[in-house]
Amino acid sequence: MSVNRSKYEIDMCSGSILKKMLLFTIPLMLSSILQLLFNAADVVVVGRFAGDNSLAAVGSTTALINMLTNLFMGLSIGANVTAARDYGAKREEELSRTVHTAMMLSLISGLLLTVIGVFGAGKMLELMQTPEEVLPLASVYLRIYFAGITANMIYNFGSALLRAVGDTKRPLYYLLGAGVINVLLNLLFVIVFHMDVAGVALATVISQIISAFLVVRCLMLEKGGIRFILKKLGISRPKLFMIMRVGLPAGFQGIVFALSNVVIQSSVNGFGNIIVAGNSAAGNIEGFVYVSMNSFYQAAISFVSQNFGAGRYDRINRIVFTAHGCVITVGLLMGNLAVFFGEPLLGIYSDTPDVIAAGMIRLKIICGTYALCGIMDVMVGALRGIGYSVMPMIVSLLGACGLRLLWLATVFQMPEYHTIETVYLSYPITWTITLAVHIICYIWARGRIRKKYETSACR
Repeated sequence: MSVNRSKYEIDMCSGSILKKMLLFTIPLMLSSILQLLFNAADVVVVGRFAGDNSLAAVGSTTALINMLTNLFMGLSIGANVTAARDYGAKREEELSRTVHTAMMLSLISGLLLTVIGVFGAGKMLELMQTPEEVLPLASVYLRIYFAGITANMIYNFGSALLRAVGDTKRPLYYLLGAGVINVLLNLLFVIVFHMDVAGVALATVISQIISAFLVVRCLMLEKGGIRFILKKLGISRPKLFMIMRVGLPAGFQGIVFALSNVVIQSSVNGFGNIIVAGNSAAGNIEGFVYVSMNSFYQAAISFVSQNFGAGRYDRINRIVFTAHGCVITVGLLMGNLAVFFGEPLLGIYSDTPDVIAAGMIRLKIICGTYALCGIMDVMVGALRGIGYSVMPMIVSLLGACGLRLLWLATVFQMPEYHTIETVYLSYPITWTITLAVHIICYIWARGRIRKKYETSACR
């Protein structure tokens, strides 16, 4: 079936890998940075106009939000891989089934998260040892945030489908429009109406509804298999199975990663609200480096999946090497810039010297070594793209999460090492070990793909 392709789509199975990867990743990187800028606007507004307790309240919910949403974000990765393979193999009917199954999953995911988040927020924050002076504000923020989480799920699943066909530009445009509205509403609700963290959460929900509407509208106006038709919304069991096969291990890995970060956040909370506020501000800055590197993880998944679906096994290694070169460059450059300009950047979030000093401790340890995390993620993306999702999940759970928790349970408990620096050191140490194992796994998996390719060529 021949279909006129949109000018926004990218054929990843031929031509220059670097050029097309940059065309794919730059809009995705900008989208992620914009999303973080708008999230940072939440933190800056409350930090500047509502105080350090409000800053700590918003920041202390990040790990918990990630833990609850990561399973469903994993399912969106499964949708991305499945759609990219269908697109690469030019299976239009199969692609259509993937699209409608994925969008139905986004609705179900959002509704489940709303129930869990709204009714369980307070208890989960208590289990995280959230400081008493921060707890009421954090509970309000979480409940409002999760009341509107369905829109966020729809946007993320829709964006994953567009990424599968190489379209990262339009999600950028939609985020830009919705994000500007988010910032304006932040200023209105917090400064004018004095709504504190409730105003920030409400502004976030409204902006997510707008971005979700725009993505759905975009899919409805598409041509071919990627087009979303409301009356076709439903679950295709074979497509659900394929999405789950890739998405559940990715999502489960995300949950356990987030759970380990919740444990780390609990350890950070034990040092008091100044350290919590500094950690929150530094975490926001650090996020800009992470999402920039993560765009190459997303590229590795989409590029490898399309080529795998099209049978272009000969291009897979070159895709992985190209993604690694890009992620190392971005990680080293942005990570070290974050450290160099750390104090003025932290000063945007808070003018309290102790909060800035606390934030610098995190930036120096984590951002200085962040390229390791980017390399590790690209290896995971490559493995998922060629059909291995359980393997990187197991390696990541044991190597990163397991060792991180072991570090906190042993080294951190020693009186001489019971410091915030010891908590942060758990990141680069576990990244290094996990990366080494992922490389070994990829070499093994790629060998199996090479044998399959050679066997097919001989027939």
